[in-house]
Amino acid sequence: MESKVKFAGHPVHPMLIVFPLGLLATAVIFDIIYLVSDNSQWTVVAYYMIGAGIIGGLAAAVFGWLDWIAIPAGTRARRIGLWHGIGNVVVVGLFILSWILRRENPAVPPTGAIVAGLTGVVIALATAWLGGELVDRLGVGVDDGAHLDSPSSLSELPAGAGLGAPRTAGSGSTERRGSTPA
Repeated sequence: MESKVKFAGHPVHPMLIVFPLGLLATAVIFDIIYLVSDNSQWTVVAYYMIGAGIIGGLAAAVFGWLDWIAIPAGTRARRIGLWHGIGNVVVVGLFILSWILRRENPAVPPTGAIVAGLTGVVIALATAWLGGELVDRLGVGVDDGAHLDSPSSLSELPAGAGLGAPRTAGSGSTERRGSTPA
């Protein structure tokens, strides 16, 4: 099932999720470094990273929702996508809580702010697995006809183009592109 919102031939949602995941996970790592080193520079940087991660997460959510509403009702993909989306809303909510708790003094965040971030990262690991299940197992966001020799997405040819073109194997037999020799 192809993604409904694309840029340069590729789904937008997976392009955007790397930013909030990286920012929010790194903010938690910086909080841990702060706890070990007692150097508040790390939590100040984490505060700004969380703010940017929240904005990026909300942007990615819009495109994820647009793809999710195109999944047929009653399918496993629709159910997994729902859990993936709800889980990520919870993740963003936990980081919003962490950011709000830090606002008064970003250099010395309260324990609750750090716990909210840690909890958010743990849930994000589960929702990332669900996202992988959607793409790798259920084929959500994958071009129809995709195969190992698909033409470039910039060529404007469909992913399945060239599937019927015979290719000569070393034995003189012809095989379909993308298939393995017998």
